[in-house]
Amino acid sequence: MLKGIPPIISPDLIKVLMEMGHGDEIVLADGNFPAASHAQQLIRCDGHTIPELLEAILAFFPIDTYVEHPIQLMAVVPGDPVEPTIWKEYEEIVHRQSEYPIPFEFMERFEFYERTKKAFAVVATSEKAQYANIILKKGVIK
Repeated sequence: MLKGIPPIISPDLIKVLMEMGHGDEIVLADGNFPAASHAQQLIRCDGHTIPELLEAILAFFPIDTYVEHPIQLMAVVPGDPVEPTIWKEYEEIVHRQSEYPIPFEFMERFEFYERTKKAFAVVATSEKAQYANIILKKGVIK
């Protein structure tokens, strides 16, 4: 254990966050996401939800302020009646943790999958909410 590091952040996850550089991306994937087949590097966080991980990660992780959309969400597939309420929770978490307003970008499902394949790492969670997948682009410490 280390002081100040939330216990939800595993040794594997803290290592990945530390290894990432400016512009690298990490995907927090819900329980339905094909994480293992799309990840260059897979971190398992079974039993945890994305909001609790997002809150813990953003305490340490600088979001990239040099790009228009440093956070991406998977858009609802056309015709799917799901209305993701988790997105509002993400907005609240990001707003609390960031010095700047950060607009989210919504990506089509297969575009999101392709972007995930290029990400530094994918964190597989037990999140049950649909369309809960989120990509974070790492910024710099100022």
